[in-house]
Formats: sequence, C-alpha cells, structure tokens
Amino acid sequence: MTAYRTIVVGTDGSDSSYVAVEKAAALAAAADATLIMACAYYPTDDRDVAAAADVLKDEAYQVRGSAPTNEILHIARDKATAAGATNIVERSIVGEPVESLLALVKEVEADLLVVGNRGLNTLAGRLLGSVPADVARKSRSDVLIVHTVR
Repeated sequence: MTAYRTIVVGTDGSDSSYVAVEKAAALAAAADATLIMACAYYPTDDRDVAAAADVLKDEAYQVRGSAPTNEILHIARDKATAAGATNIVERSIVGEPVESLLALVKEVEADLLVVGNRGLNTLAGRLLGSVPADVARKSRSDVLIVHTVR
C-alpha cells in the first residue's frame, strides 16, 4: 500500500471537526503528506446572518461568510501543527460542503478525504443526508470518517 501524499480535511469550526483535523494532521505527519484544510461557506449579508442566528442558534457560525472561515482555519492550523503536520495549506471555499470538498479533492488530486461523523447518526442526517455519508458515497478517493461524536 502506498502512503497518502495529499490529505484533505473538512472543518466547520465545530469541536467535532477539529477532532477530524487532529486525526488528519497526525496521518499527514506520519506519511510526510501535504494536509489541505478546507472550510466551505456561503457569502451572506447582515439580514441573512440575523435570520440564521434566530433559527440556528449555536450552529449559526456556519453561515456568516468568510471572516469566521479564516478564524476557523487559523484554529485548525494550530491544532494540525500541534499534531505534527508540517506541510499545511488552508482553503476557504464558497459553496455547499459536500460538493466543495469533492471538487477540492479532485483539484488537488488528494489521496484521502477526512471528515468527522457529526450528523451521520442523526435523524436529519439519515433523512436528508449528512456530509460524511454523502462524501463517502460520492468520493473517488479514500474517505476516513473520524468518530468525533458518538
């Protein structure tokens, strides 16, 4: 089996996604691979943010445009560095998480896509789909689903 050379990990700023970042970083360090950390977002205006905050409460951070995305990636870089990764690339991507991650994996010719399992075992995830389930089903590269939420 050949070692992974390019690993993509998705993060949305949740504690769960940072666990996936740490696991991906440890794998990248062990394989001397490039770690590409990606955070997908939709650009929004103030009215959209206020409406989302009312509905989503604690999850509203996911819809606030690129400024939080930069902070999310900065925190992820710190965690990845602490886990031993040295060749780290940060990517903010406009768009829906699943399609954005899959497009990035194809663009950088990644060997491995790492995501957390958040949403995988929820009713909404089973009915509507979840990021880990959808990327596992659609990806042409290996996918590691890190058990971050049990």
